[in-house]
Amino acid sequence: MTDETQTAKLRRDALDILLAGVAAADPAAAVRRNLEKQGRVISFGTSSLPPVEVGGRILLLSAGKAAAAMTAAAVKQLGGLIHAGSIAMPLGTEDSSDAETLPGTITQWWGGHPVPEMGGMAAAGDALALARSAGPDDLVLCLLSGGASAIWSAPAPGLTLDDLREATEALLRSGAPIDAMNAVRKHLSAIAGGRLAQAAAPARVVTLAISDVIDTTPDAIGSGPTLPDPTTYAQALEVVRLHGVELPPRALRHLQAGAAGEYPDTPKREDLEGRVDFALVLSVEDALSGAAEMARARGYESRIMSATEQGEAREVAGRIAAVVRQAKAEVDGPLTLLWGGETTVTVRGEGRGGRNQELAVAAAAALEGEEGIVLGSMGTDGRDGPTDAAGGIVDGGTLQRGIEAGLDATATLHANDAYPYLAATGDLILIGPTGTNVNDLIVALIHPEREAESG
Repeated sequence: MTDETQTAKLRRDALDILLAGVAAADPAAAVRRNLEKQGRVISFGTSSLPPVEVGGRILLLSAGKAAAAMTAAAVKQLGGLIHAGSIAMPLGTEDSSDAETLPGTITQWWGGHPVPEMGGMAAAGDALALARSAGPDDLVLCLLSGGASAIWSAPAPGLTLDDLREATEALLRSGAPIDAMNAVRKHLSAIAGGRLAQAAAPARVVTLAISDVIDTTPDAIGSGPTLPDPTTYAQALEVVRLHGVELPPRALRHLQAGAAGEYPDTPKREDLEGRVDFALVLSVEDALSGAAEMARARGYESRIMSATEQGEAREVAGRIAAVVRQAKAEVDGPLTLLWGGETTVTVRGEGRGGRNQELAVAAAAALEGEEGIVLGSMGTDGRDGPTDAAGGIVDGGTLQRGIEAGLDATATLHANDAYPYLAATGDLILIGPTGTNVNDLIVALIHPEREAESG
C-alpha cells in the first residue's frame, strides 16, 4: 500500500472513529435508560435518584444542544403525564425531526450559541414563567445539555440582552476555562446559578443532564440553572480581573454592586436543600468508549489517554503530537490514541475558527512530514466555535498543502484563522449539528512504517 493510499485510509478511519464516538453519546437513549414510569411513580433508571410519586403535574423544561432528542424521548417515556413544557434549542436546528414530533403543549424556542440571541431570551422567560407556576405537588423535570448557558439567556435585573452578548463575547475571547466563564455568566443571569430552581419553589425539581464540561462538574453544565451555586459575585469579579475580561460597563457595575451586597447572591445549598435532585446521564466517557470500540473493530489497538484534556489549544496540540511521535517509535501495529476534554483559545486575531480547528492546525505543524500518522479533533456537537465546521483532520502533508495554497500555518495561528486554512487544505470536518454535546474528541491514528513494511 502506498503512503498516499495509507494516509487516505487512516483519514477515513479517523472520521469514522470520531463519528462512532458521537453516536455513542445518544441523548435519547440516555433519557430512555434513566426515565421510567409506573402509574404516577417516576423512576430514574441507572442513576441513584429515589423514585418520585407525582401528586400534581409534570412540567418539563429543556435547553441545550441535545434538548430536542432528550425531550422527544421523555415524552415517549412519560406519555400524558407531562402537563406542559418549554424547550430551547440552538438556532439552525429548526428542522429537527425530534422537534417536529413534540406535542403542542410543549412550546419550542430557538436561541443563539455561543452568543445569546433574542430567541433565547424569550425561551428563558417562558421557562421561568412555567417554573413559577409550579405548585407543591408538581414535579419540574429539567433536561439539560451543553449550550444552555447561551440558549437560555435571561439578563439579570438592570441588564439587557446586548450586555449579555457583549459579556459572552468578551469571555470567549479571554481564554478563561468554562468554570470561570460560568461563574461570571451565573451572576449576570436571571435563570442560571440555581435561579430556575428558585423560581420553581416549592415544587420538586429533578434534572437529567448531559455533561459538556471537564470532570462533569454538575453546576457548570448549562451554568447550573437548577443547582446551588458555589460561586459568588466576588469570585466572578476575580475571574474578570485574572483573565482581563473587558465586560460592558453595566455588566461590570452589576457584579461590583452584587459583591457590595446590593443584590442577593445566587442560591446556595441551604436555599434549595431537599427540593432539587440531579443525575448525570451521559458524558464524554461514553463517547470515548464508542470511539474505542470502533477503532478495535477497524483493527487498531485502542488506548483512551484522558477524558479531561484541557489547556490552550495549540499547547495541547504540541503535547499530543509529542505523545503520538513517541508511540509511533514504540509500537509494531496500528494504534489509536483517544482524548476527551475541552481546550481553550485566547483570541488575539480577527480570523475565523474554533478550538478544535486551531488544535488541528497546530498539530499539523508539529507533525509536518510525518508518515503513518493522522490526527483529528472535533466538537461532538458538530459545531466548533462560530463556524459550521466540527473541527479538522490533519496529517503529515497538511502543511505542504497549505503552502501550495499560499498559506502559512504560523500566521494562521497568530490570526486565529484556522477555518480558511483547513478549508484550503481539505482538512475541515463538516458534519452539521449532531444533536448531542459531550465535550470534544481528539483521535490520533498511527500506522508504523515497520508494520507496513512487514505486511
